[in-house]
Amino acid sequence: MTAYELPGESGTGSGPAQRPAPAAYDAVVLAGGAARRLGGADKPGVRVGGRALLDRVLTACAGARGTVVVAAPRPTARPVTWAHEDPPGGGPLAALDAGLRHTTAAHIVVLSADLPFLEERTVDRLLSTLRAGAADGVLLTDPEGRDQPLVAAYDASRLREVLALLTDRHDGLAGLPLRRLIAELNLTRISDPVASFDCDTWDDIATARARIREHGHVLDEWISAVKDELGIDLDVDTRGLLDLARDAAHGVDRPAAPLTTFLVGYAAARAGGGPEAVAEAARKAAALAARWAEESTEKTQTSGTEPQPDVAPDATPDTRPDAG
Repeated sequence: MTAYELPGESGTGSGPAQRPAPAAYDAVVLAGGAARRLGGADKPGVRVGGRALLDRVLTACAGARGTVVVAAPRPTARPVTWAHEDPPGGGPLAALDAGLRHTTAAHIVVLSADLPFLEERTVDRLLSTLRAGAADGVLLTDPEGRDQPLVAAYDASRLREVLALLTDRHDGLAGLPLRRLIAELNLTRISDPVASFDCDTWDDIATARARIREHGHVLDEWISAVKDELGIDLDVDTRGLLDLARDAAHGVDRPAAPLTTFLVGYAAARAGGGPEAVAEAARKAAALAARWAEESTEKTQTSGTEPQPDVAPDATPDTRPDAG
């Protein structure tokens, strides 16, 4: 896929990823394939914004009760269960069937491993639409209106039923295209030109890498990359921390900004971590920065001149000839 439209506005996996959710779902990520249009490169491992494409997709389905990746095992940012299709290289339907065998949830999110802009909110949208309707599945369409069956949520029982049907009809699933599956399902379609953007060529990779460095995207991308790299799964008020850094830089001294935010993080960790601990530490530091700035303002207003360097009460001027 090469068409793209801008929107309007390390550990090794060893088991299923666990995370509480209001309504459980499992995720199956297809990360195999020959990547011929990338010259045979390891597409799931290609980095966009400093993160492997596979890791970016795993972050988007972090809410899954269990995540299965159909591919050869590799280091990943989140724990997963590994599966492989039979026969090897049997194609997407064989891979989907292999991954599905490791799931138990009533709803399954099926994703390819080359979606650089997929976010958790899109996964949630797919699931909420599926749960609210009577369709067998909900999938995204690309800017040209083409179905993207590997960016979708499905009813698990119906998916198993159709895969069994196709297996009997064709004496196996090896080599069958995804359209055979789609033709048997009652589907709801959602348009999302950004989340459905996939990386089939090096031009697609270049487009993805360029977009995340645009103003309005780079900060969120960087924070997500750092959290993945450090193994942090924590949603914090980024804007609030930026405001704190600004206040520290302007009201105290420029180097105070990064040091203050570091100390906020350290204090939050000692308090047990979590968004509430970060917010409380940031609140205290912001109040301190405000008090610090107020003292400078009061001193200026009282003296009528620019603030002078602090001098000890009993200090006397140095009158040596070389005093500077």
